Amino acid sequence: MTRARILQLAIVAATVAILEILCRSGSIDRFTMIPPSEMLTSLISVVGGKTWFWPDATYTLRNLAAAILLSVVGGFLIGLMVHAIPRLRRAIDPIFTSYYSVPTFVLYPLLIVVFGIGPLSLIVMGALFGIVAMIVATLTALDRIPDVLLKSARVSRLGPIRTAFLMKLPAAAPHLLTGLRLAVAYSIIGIIAGEFILSTAGIGRRVALAYNNFDSQTMYALMLLILGFAVAVNAVLSAFEQSLRRRWYRS
Repeated sequence: MTRARILQLAIVAATVAILEILCRSGSIDRFTMIPPSEMLTSLISVVGGKTWFWPDATYTLRNLAAAILLSVVGGFLIGLMVHAIPRLRRAIDPIFTSYYSVPTFVLYPLLIVVFGIGPLSLIVMGALFGIVAMIVATLTALDRIPDVLLKSARVSRLGPIRTAFLMKLPAAAPHLLTGLRLAVAYSIIGIIAGEFILSTAGIGRRVALAYNNFDSQTMYALMLLILGFAVAVNAVLSAFEQSLRRRWYRS
């Protein structure tokens, strides 16, 4: 384990310990936050004792998987197309730059009108959050491909599709993983927040119901679950990215 990783774990442990002490001592009242240890026990109780948990968790995970797939695949393909047309790129670069400064949720009423209240609206919302991050990462990765590889593709008379998948994709892979991590993170935000605002099922909806009913135990348990899931996914992707970068630069 690296020194940086040990420092990160120490900071997290210290933060949890401080919150535990503040909550137990009454410095933070229970109406505002319950101790982290109670969050964990409540999460175990929710996972093992609530009949709604697994159907809602499955609903959220299914929507999230679809949103991530749309974000990553769609973002990569759009990035390839934009990179191949310099005039188009110059025209829409300002849109990519300012995209996340505009609240994407303003489109949610329109999505409901078009797709209805259901999983499709949530999937599109999650994809809208993540796809631009993947497009920008794809453009950056393609910009860093050595010219010698593209010249080799032309000499070998590879078509655009074969060049993209046999030359560009492997060469850009280490940089594309950064976009993948961002797309996953933004998709999680889009799906959970979409369920919180308006949904018929899902973990986000259960958080909203617990909040409205002043059920702090369930609310913080589910928030802990979401946080742990996001951190675990990011850690796996980060480890894979570092491994790929080491192999790439070693070769």
